[in-house]
Amino acid sequence: MEIKLASSYGFCYGVKRAIDLAEKHQNSLTYGPIIHNKDEIDRLKENFNIGLAEQLDEIQANDTVVIRTHGIPKDELSILKAQKNTVIDATCPYVTKPQQIVEKMSERGYSIVIFGDKNHPEIKGVVSYASKSEDAFIVLEAEELKNLPLRSKVAVVSQTTRKPQDFLTIVNALILNHKEVRVFNTICNATFENQDAAADLAKEADVMIVIGGKHSSNTKQLHSIASNGCPNSYLIENESELKKEWFEEKKLCGISAGASTPDWIVQNVINKIKSFQLK
Repeated sequence: MEIKLASSYGFCYGVKRAIDLAEKHQNSLTYGPIIHNKDEIDRLKENFNIGLAEQLDEIQANDTVVIRTHGIPKDELSILKAQKNTVIDATCPYVTKPQQIVEKMSERGYSIVIFGDKNHPEIKGVVSYASKSEDAFIVLEAEELKNLPLRSKVAVVSQTTRKPQDFLTIVNALILNHKEVRVFNTICNATFENQDAAADLAKEADVMIVIGGKHSSNTKQLHSIASNGCPNSYLIENESELKKEWFEEKKLCGISAGASTPDWIVQNVINKIKSFQLK
């Protein structure tokens, strides 16, 4: 059986930047998981003594704190700075962009529509930059727009890892019902590239393996896209989840990986598949 990697996969610029910053600040801690990959977080803990604080009250004054790639709410960032923490901001620049847009457009009197998952840490951070909380609305479906008290002027941004086609559905619905709609495409380029590469590979693969955190939005999107082209698509976090029967009588195994998946995990998966000694 042939194993073929997608033409674009794995660590994006923002994740690489965050991991580099964390490794340069040993004996620090991250506020929230720095990326959605438990194995990589465990590696940082073991090799660089980088701890993890899930709640703000777990952080002591004067701790060195690395902000997660997904960012944190604006008020929490202010609290960290006020209590004299050394703050290393590893927020992905592609996440900082919608934060800045929401802040600026809400100050200009626009209603804000944010396309994304309200429970995702990135969106929790982005919405906090609206000057008034009642002016910002988070939606996942166009249907949710109908009863929102939006002004005639609306600005819309997207979670960085959403599908462009789904974002366009939200945008079209807004344009049909509001006089002025300012559209900011805040979906990350790396997301486009990884999704397109996974879609192309899935069309020719007999089985697809998508590697990444089970809580990672961009990895779940990759798995959904891969499944459309190849019904035998599986989402795994590491090689321990592989099953030999997935590959029996298959000719081509395609592999993609989410933006928070390091190369060493991808290689471990490849090695495990090869070890099955398939006929």
